[in-house]
Amino acid sequence: MHTNKNGKESWKLPILLLLGIGISGLGDFVYLIAINLFILNMTHSAAAVAGLWIIGPIIAILTNFWSGGLIDRGNKRNILIITDIVRAISVAIIPLLSSIWFIYLMLIIISLAKAFFTPASTTYIAKLIPTHQRKRFNSINSLVRSGAFIVGPSVAGALLLIGSVDIAIYINAISFAFSALILLMMPNLDDTWTSSNSPKIRKFQSLLSDWHDVIGEYKKQAFVFLVYSLYLFTIIFTFAMDSQEVVFTRKVIGLSEMEFSLLVSITGIGYLLGSLFVSFVSQHMNIKQLIGIGLTLMSIGYIIFSVSQNFTTAVIGFTLLGFFNAFSGTGFTTFYQNNIPIEMMGRITSILGVWQNAAQVIFLLIIGFLGDLFSLRYIIITLSILNFLVAIIINLLVFKPEKHLYFTDPSSEKKSQ
Repeated sequence: MHTNKNGKESWKLPILLLLGIGISGLGDFVYLIAINLFILNMTHSAAAVAGLWIIGPIIAILTNFWSGGLIDRGNKRNILIITDIVRAISVAIIPLLSSIWFIYLMLIIISLAKAFFTPASTTYIAKLIPTHQRKRFNSINSLVRSGAFIVGPSVAGALLLIGSVDIAIYINAISFAFSALILLMMPNLDDTWTSSNSPKIRKFQSLLSDWHDVIGEYKKQAFVFLVYSLYLFTIIFTFAMDSQEVVFTRKVIGLSEMEFSLLVSITGIGYLLGSLFVSFVSQHMNIKQLIGIGLTLMSIGYIIFSVSQNFTTAVIGFTLLGFFNAFSGTGFTTFYQNNIPIEMMGRITSILGVWQNAAQVIFLLIIGFLGDLFSLRYIIITLSILNFLVAIIINLLVFKPEKHLYFTDPSSEKKSQ
């Protein structure tokens, strides 16, 4: 783990990493809008656009159950650089293609690279950032991501006004290349290949060994995985509700297109303000408070949204869930980093990603089916209540006195000494 005696010096590398994350995240949001418009303009097919949203989860499911072992044994920085370069090249090729199937092939390659990048970056951050700095880093990272969420669509809109969809896509390719350049400046925290017995255990046997190790860690850290799995359930519930957001606000609440756009902007601003607030107060709040306050009030925000009858109540709900999402995200990310062994983090993150992506796909299908049988309002209300109940269960677990050690906050301890 990277450490430095000088406080200011110790933040140089994290700030550099945050810069890379911010530029890459900004490019992602530009790309998200641009690629949808690119496919729609090419095919004039809603089904073709829907295919964009299916590719990512399917590739993640097919990749994550075996990629974790390669990430843990391999050089995390090199994996991040290679996947950024692969994504930069693949994205840059898309505007040159005239066949939807070749474009889908590029999207599959991009999704495959992302399936490696996400768990590798989680592990690399945990290795780079000292334990006492993680909470602050995660809160600033949340601020950077929310800033990208706000600025990205605006940049995309400006690029589309002054240029074309192709230019917006090329900007995203440049952002990946810039991220790779930033990572080249970061320290190498691993050997080239850390597996000493790779000749003996290969392919399928290696995969079985990885799963056996992860299951053993699940049993050993049962409380950590129980809490984090419940948190993933809240992510799945909110993902399911978010997938119906447009239909619910337009057809059930009856908002205009302009009101919906304003609502989304307010949510993003709420998340940005929440992230900004957490970045300032994170040193004065412990992990339990971040999780408890954030998750509870975010789930209440979804309940308010689910029963909204007009624009005003929808704004109140969205502001709450946007603002306090930053709290829970910072708390759970720090909790995860502090309790999961770094040497197994790639495998554990990847395998958790398998069931999370599978559950999201299943939930989307179920909601689509139930939407034809029941009122969408009842479905959203049910999901928001389930989300709130899971949040209460998490709070009961988190605030158990005997589980205090799982939420030990080194930054607070250092301050009190």
